[in-house]
Amino acid sequence: MLPVRRSLEFALDQKTESEYESSPSPSPSPPPPPYDMSWQQQQQQQREPSQAPAPRQPPQPTREEQLLAIITTLHQQVNTMLLQQQRSRVEVARPQVFSGKIEEVSVFINAARIYIRMKMTEEVATTQVAWVLSYVQGGVAKAWKDNLMDELSKGESEVETVE
Repeated sequence: MLPVRRSLEFALDQKTESEYESSPSPSPSPPPPPYDMSWQQQQQQQREPSQAPAPRQPPQPTREEQLLAIITTLHQQVNTMLLQQQRSRVEVARPQVFSGKIEEVSVFINAARIYIRMKMTEEVATTQVAWVLSYVQGGVAKAWKDNLMDELSKGESEVETVE
């Protein structure tokens, strides 16, 4: 008898028809899944369950988007520099040294606020406070300044700003 070829899997099998009738028929291959993953990928994933697929990377920005981001950043930096130059051209009086007299408190505070708004807006609050405290040099206020500076250097006190 001639060999019977039922499928590609059994193409090389030289069984006769009677042998096929006596042996159980092989189960056909499962159909491919209805989603994106191919049957081969599923089989590979079942063999290696510990390996998760790599996460998808976000799309890279186009060259035009990169250039636009660079131009926007440069524009902001130039505007900041121009604003700082304008502020530095304006003459602003520095506060007088504060001696601790109660009648000088409001004049000192107002002069310090004006100077900080005109010349020191880019500085962090701790720098602004240290600058103001450098003008406190006499009387009871000097003892208060020394205590505050000790607390700030130890991290025991937080800087509060007044607007």
